[in-house]
Amino acid sequence: MDLLNELQQKIKELNISIKKLRETGTTYAESEKEYKIAVNKKALELRENGVPVTLIQTVIYGYPEIAKLRFERDVAEVIYNANQEAIQSTKLQIRVLENQISREFGNGGIWFT
Repeated sequence: MDLLNELQQKIKELNISIKKLRETGTTYAESEKEYKIAVNKKALELRENGVPVTLIQTVIYGYPEIAKLRFERDVAEVIYNANQEAIQSTKLQIRVLENQISREFGNGGIWFT
């Protein structure tokens, strides 16, 4: 019965991770949106101030506010990707438990003693 309890716990963990993925995905998308809006605004500002268009893409990322937003976007992306990996890991653990249960109980194993 320990295997069944462990399987149920892993399924609960998977459901929690999936809900968390939605939150972190939303945070990541919001960070990406804010970053792109700031980059576009700064690019227009630089162009209006006479910075050659060919240099804007080079210098824009050195501005602290742009760098900060890019960092926040990158951190949100890493967290989102880590949550995806956690989900994949939990799914693998569930499959291993299912296979173990199948071997122990599906091949003439005894459920209750």
